[in-house]
Amino acid sequence: MVETTKSIQIPLHKPNTQELLFFFLSGIIISIPFTIFFSQLTDILCIQLPLLYASICSTAIFTPLIEEFAKIYPLLYRHGETQRSLFTIGLLVGLGFGISEFILYVFFLDAPFYIRIPGLFFHAASASIIAYGISIKKPIPYYFLAVSLHFANNFFAIFGNTWFVGGVTALFLSYYLSWFYHKQTSDVPIQY
Repeated sequence: MVETTKSIQIPLHKPNTQELLFFFLSGIIISIPFTIFFSQLTDILCIQLPLLYASICSTAIFTPLIEEFAKIYPLLYRHGETQRSLFTIGLLVGLGFGISEFILYVFFLDAPFYIRIPGLFFHAASASIIAYGISIKKPIPYYFLAVSLHFANNFFAIFGNTWFVGGVTALFLSYYLSWFYHKQTSDVPIQY
């Protein structure tokens, strides 16, 4: 008896400008409320710890896990994309998220705008790293890569000036990896 496998042919889909705008806005409309909701839940787990440990628990551990998932959540059910279009959509979702966070910190929490600019691009880069992982059917390792970079950035930020060593390294590594993975993508349809 010979077994044959059936492959599903999903038509190639390249997102148009309206769809790209939708994914940019989903970084704001979907990812930010998701992050706020789950951050409040996890903060309850950290609140009983001494201040430094609570800060590490909330900012360095739970925030990267929640934010990285919140950013890529809109990408999980995309089909018919090319690697490059999925990468671009991930970048846009992350950029939407980063802009929202930038506005929140600068206009509502009075953070200096120049301190928040690197984070704006960090979110775009880390979401694109995970989008690349989704495009090659290996989302989990790339998710944890982005979470690790986010952890390093946030962890060093907790300790003030040490951020200029560890945090800057995490930022530039995320920018570099985003650029590197973009170069690895193609306009060939993803095989599901």
